Amino acid sequence: MIKRLIGASALAAGLCGTPALAEELRFTVWTGSEAHLSMLNGIAASYTEKNPDVTVRFETIPFADYVQKITLQLAGGNPPDLGWLLESSAPTFVDAAVLADVSETLKSTEGYDFDDLSQGAMGLWQDGDAVYGVPFSTSPFIVYYNASLYDAAGLEHPDALAAKGEWTWERLKQDAAALADAEAGVWGFQSVDGQGYGGRAVHTLIPMVRSHGGDAWADGTCGWASDEAVEAVSLYHDMIFKDHSAVPPGEQGDFFTGNAALTVTQLSRVSKLKDAAFDWGIAPLPSGPAGEASVIGQAAIVAFAQGKQTDLAADFMAHMTSAENVAIMAEFFPPARNSVLEGEAFLTSNAAVSPEQMKIVANGIANGAVAPGHVAYPQIESAMRPKFDALWKPDADVKAVLEDVCAAIEPLL
Repeated sequence: MIKRLIGASALAAGLCGTPALAEELRFTVWTGSEAHLSMLNGIAASYTEKNPDVTVRFETIPFADYVQKITLQLAGGNPPDLGWLLESSAPTFVDAAVLADVSETLKSTEGYDFDDLSQGAMGLWQDGDAVYGVPFSTSPFIVYYNASLYDAAGLEHPDALAAKGEWTWERLKQDAAALADAEAGVWGFQSVDGQGYGGRAVHTLIPMVRSHGGDAWADGTCGWASDEAVEAVSLYHDMIFKDHSAVPPGEQGDFFTGNAALTVTQLSRVSKLKDAAFDWGIAPLPSGPAGEASVIGQAAIVAFAQGKQTDLAADFMAHMTSAENVAIMAEFFPPARNSVLEGEAFLTSNAAVSPEQMKIVANGIANGAVAPGHVAYPQIESAMRPKFDALWKPDADVKAVLEDVCAAIEPLL
């Protein structure tokens, strides 16, 4: 789809990717966090110190619209020079040949140490000798919990339960029901980024599904309708419509403002807790009948092949993903560099997160598997979303809905 959209427009615009002497690099991101942007602008400023004629402008595109808007910019002949890209989109963009091969720049930059990049983390972003991106965040999904609510209810904290091997999805479901308080406007559980019924449905469901022994798809076969997946999704459906503990469709229950007791998300969201009026903690994902199943969300920095200054973009990528700057970004984004991930500096990189809590993040990376991706992911996601919509009703037949999901996406797999 992306290949078809951009082909004619790019040729008409004459964007061959040859480097130009432009003074500004456009860099698209999906964060609007002041803490994130301040950090990114600091890294850009350090590049400008060495290259006074070059500045970097970060452009925020909302997460839900990100891939679509980048695709339209490519089609319109107005691509950014660099951008962030999720793991789910990597196969699509690599296959469409819209990403620049930055291998020569990275491997020839003095002091870069390309071999320090984790080969496991680089898997989606390499094709033979070609390198199409460098992960800046290899971040496991983790549980955030409101410790003040847990203490008031006299419940044991999730991280303490995890240390004893007692932190399960059934226990999370039980806790969420006990902590929900309709009169106080507090829900038990909020989906990933509050978007579990839309753009984050897969990221909300897949940790549960994998811990039950299922998966979204594998080897061209859909797994959503398996017995394991049906059991896992039914658990979440019960939280919404039987326990009334999970924030339902159409309602607001933001963990970060104290209106939900539990949520699943990633380390970068800790910036939203800077002024939290409650105590909080983090824990690993719960285990299920099939054991622990850490899920990793990954995002990489890429340079777009149709950009007007690809050489300069690749040079900035080398600067941004150097060991020094990766260590800076590790405050919010768990790194792909072994030397940073394994060092003491990572465990103490964020003042708001204790070394013990950062070990939870590190263990999630070491033992996790990347969230589902596919070369046809945009089409698959478009096909899944209206089918998933049928789940979010009290009388939904979970198995029948998931069978419809598989029927819709199997031709694309």
